[in-house]
Amino acid sequence: MSSINLTNHFLIAMPNMADPYFAKTLTYVCEHNQQGALGIVVNRPIDMTLRALFERLSLSLKDSPLADTPIYFGGPVQTDRGFVLHLPAGKWQSTLKVSSGVHEAIGLTTSKDILEAVGRGEGPAKMLVSLGYAGWTAGQIEHELKQNAWLTVEAKDAILFDIPADARLSAAMQLLGIDLAQLANQAGHA
Repeated sequence: MSSINLTNHFLIAMPNMADPYFAKTLTYVCEHNQQGALGIVVNRPIDMTLRALFERLSLSLKDSPLADTPIYFGGPVQTDRGFVLHLPAGKWQSTLKVSSGVHEAIGLTTSKDILEAVGRGEGPAKMLVSLGYAGWTAGQIEHELKQNAWLTVEAKDAILFDIPADARLSAAMQLLGIDLAQLANQAGHA
């Protein structure tokens, strides 16, 4: 299992996930390599809107339909820092291009210039803003997979950006042909 690469995949928390940070979550893996993995939880909005975030950062947000867009809990690491998942990846000061190929690349940007562009109405076509991220050390995610903590499936842009947060987990499960309600709360080991 050491040679798997879960970049551009969803991690679907199994019903027996005891960690309160990840119970009932859908996490988008932005990078997975020998050093570990980085992901963003994409189905846990917090009690903050884009407008409130911009006010906190002293950024202007011109009359925008995005003003009431929720901000997400991206994970328990660096919860005071913003992470913007967006499509297309574009050219920002600090962007990790996550996926590419047939479709446009998804980007994960941590630099303020993307928010400034959003404020001017010049931001990416689709985006999800989170505070914090999920991180795993080398081999940790592979170990958790062996422990049946997660299911994995290749990510779909539409699940990230086009459907409501509360429908994302079940939509990812449907990619596997599984109904979340039918999964047992305890994992078995053969």
